[in-house]
Amino acid sequence: MSDRLFIFDTTLRDGEQVPGCQLNTVEKIQVAKQLEALGVDVIEAGFPVSSPGDFNSVIEISKAVTWPTICALTRAVQKDIDVAADALKYAKRKRIHTGIGTSPSHIRYKFNSNPEEIIERAVAAVKYAKRYVEDVEFYAEDAGRTDNEYLARVIDAVCKAGATVCNIPDTTGFRTPYEYGEKIKYLYEHVDAFAAGTSILSTHCHNDLGMATANTVAGVLNGARQVEVTINGIGERAGNTSLEEVAMIFKTHPDLGIETNINTTKIYPTSRMVSSLMNMPVQPNKAVVGKNAFAHSSGIHQDGVLKNVSTYEIMDPKEVGIDDNAIVLTARSGRAALRHRLSVNGVELDGEKLDKVYEDFLKLADKKKEVTDDDIMVLAGADRTAAHNIKLDYLQVTTGKGVKSVASVGLLIANEHFEAAASGNGPVDAAIRALKTIIRREMTLKEFTIQAISKGSDDMGKVHMQVEYEGRVYYGFGANTDIVTASVEAYIDCINKFK
Repeated sequence: MSDRLFIFDTTLRDGEQVPGCQLNTVEKIQVAKQLEALGVDVIEAGFPVSSPGDFNSVIEISKAVTWPTICALTRAVQKDIDVAADALKYAKRKRIHTGIGTSPSHIRYKFNSNPEEIIERAVAAVKYAKRYVEDVEFYAEDAGRTDNEYLARVIDAVCKAGATVCNIPDTTGFRTPYEYGEKIKYLYEHVDAFAAGTSILSTHCHNDLGMATANTVAGVLNGARQVEVTINGIGERAGNTSLEEVAMIFKTHPDLGIETNINTTKIYPTSRMVSSLMNMPVQPNKAVVGKNAFAHSSGIHQDGVLKNVSTYEIMDPKEVGIDDNAIVLTARSGRAALRHRLSVNGVELDGEKLDKVYEDFLKLADKKKEVTDDDIMVLAGADRTAAHNIKLDYLQVTTGKGVKSVASVGLLIANEHFEAAASGNGPVDAAIRALKTIIRREMTLKEFTIQAISKGSDDMGKVHMQVEYEGRVYYGFGANTDIVTASVEAYIDCINKFK
């Protein structure tokens, strides 16, 4: 059994299914190139039959990267497989990932079928995919809740049909590490292809009960040699297994004898890039990449770390790409310092783009004592609004205790100026009412979330919004030191996405 563990990254497929975190093709290519630099073995680039956008993204990612295998997801449906094969035509190394649900609930309620028919459909899908590519991965959806004996029959059949990788998803995040490890062990011992080396087992664990990483490690220790993961552990519901956690577990435990191809010094820049592009903040206490992962506030801890860092740190921050250079960004910092901090966070800017961000940086630095990495990541992403048809020109709000809030708003719509005023229940409500006076559409605010990036009264705040319009929900984002302005910008961001 090889000690080489293959890293299958599904950030651009399973990870991108998080509501409001969709990327365009250019952004997906940017992430794919970073994943290649990180050293992942397989990039699951999308589900081509699901939309023209996904189809095009798989094509363009296939052109953009060189050595990782590019994988496309399908159902056990011939049309899905045909479309996936077409999308992969430019990939240097290509894989079709096909499969079907195998748990009793999936068989009965999702497919209205029976166990024998499911095996037939699984085998047929693998054989059909083999007509296009040699590398075919099969997934047994909801394998976590599938009886081991039946699951082994399914997996044995698809291996004999030519599956090179067999994915055993804990789709609902239900299994405990012991149970999931035992499931992988059972399959390894009862399907000849794994011992023979003609196929490998893959883990795909969800985090509904907070056990995705533990389950994945249990799977590897019991015979799996591929792990399906995402950057920052993003994904549907509670997310997927975190790439950075798995990579660092095996790096800090060489006694386990498991090696990956991950260049761990690229982990933090990759994490920051994905967080920025998807407008999805990383929780401060997130393992490995959270901003508090290497922070020590306790006096006892600080004393220990100052005497010897190994007293409270099991990893060197530099191992995961966290630059401990003490460059502090203030109003007196130059372009070089700003460019350096952006580069550390996975963003490369030069020329006019750097100049524009630097101008915004100086304005922010005049308002704050110190500008954080999170601040500059927001500034670096602010140019995405440059192409918006509707832009905020000005906002003036009057509010206070015992005073009804009144807001005046000026908008530029296709370079034409519009303005309106309105009162409301608080400054944000007044500002949005004024905005709606100009944008006369039936739209409903569904969700409104405010997040301070760090701490302090002069801090920049982020606002995430969901607005419903004509039966569809649109997601918007705004950031500003003034939370009312950030709220209006988030609302405008939603409107600019209306179809």
